[in-house]
Amino acid sequence: MADRHPLFKPLIFVGGLIFGFGLGFSHMARPEVVLQFLQFEDFGLVFVMFGAAIVSGVAFAVLPRISDRAPLTGDAYERRLKAFDRNVLIGGGIFGVGWGLSGICPGAAYASLGVGNVTILWALAGMFLGAYAQGYWRSRAADAGPAVTGAD
Repeated sequence: MADRHPLFKPLIFVGGLIFGFGLGFSHMARPEVVLQFLQFEDFGLVFVMFGAAIVSGVAFAVLPRISDRAPLTGDAYERRLKAFDRNVLIGGGIFGVGWGLSGICPGAAYASLGVGNVTILWALAGMFLGAYAQGYWRSRAADAGPAVTGAD
């Protein structure tokens, strides 16, 4: 990891700019649009996600055939398989409830600030507090022993 390309951080920043611009341009940084999708009234989010999935799918299929290492990090391409366990199911359910209540996912929440939605700071504060609470709970469970942590 120490041998990262010197352009790693600037290109990550540019990627974030493109991502944020795309979310703002597609109106996915507006919670009301996402809530309309969740209520089956506006299906624009499907097309945005489909476009992102196509670009990601092509990149994941083509890049490992071009080189055996990632160009910016130098890390080998490899799959990280995560078991579908109780923690994934419960965490995904909790994430989905939070997404449905706030109308915004974490990445789009930051982009929502960029389009002037200052009230999204409440959702961001909730995300930080929730993540902190989960980390605190996980560290206490790890201190108590492996029997408490579940199916990690």
